[in-house]
Amino acid sequence: MTNLGKMMKQAQELQGRMAEIQEQLAQLEITGAAGGGRVEVTLNGKGEARKFKIDPAAVSSEETEMLEDLLLAAFNDAKGKQEQAMREKMSALTGGLPLPPGMALPF
Repeated sequence: MTNLGKMMKQAQELQGRMAEIQEQLAQLEITGAAGGGRVEVTLNGKGEARKFKIDPAAVSSEETEMLEDLLLAAFNDAKGKQEQAMREKMSALTGGLPLPPGMALPF
């Protein structure tokens, strides 16, 4: 029975550390860019958009389709960086061990 108690304690510690990491990720600001930096998107660590920055030179009535493409590219760039940051934080939490298949973390 002591093994079960030890496992429960470890699970509670892991849960507490996961909550801390979730809070840290929520505070992160990750910026992705496209068009040579003419369009930038900033996400928090949960992948929520926080800010868009558009260089006025990128805006003209003839180039709206290109601007839309740049926004999408910048968002995807920021999202990829956010996911990498999350993987690095989780790797530190799990000691580099992969999570079992089908076990997703609540982010």
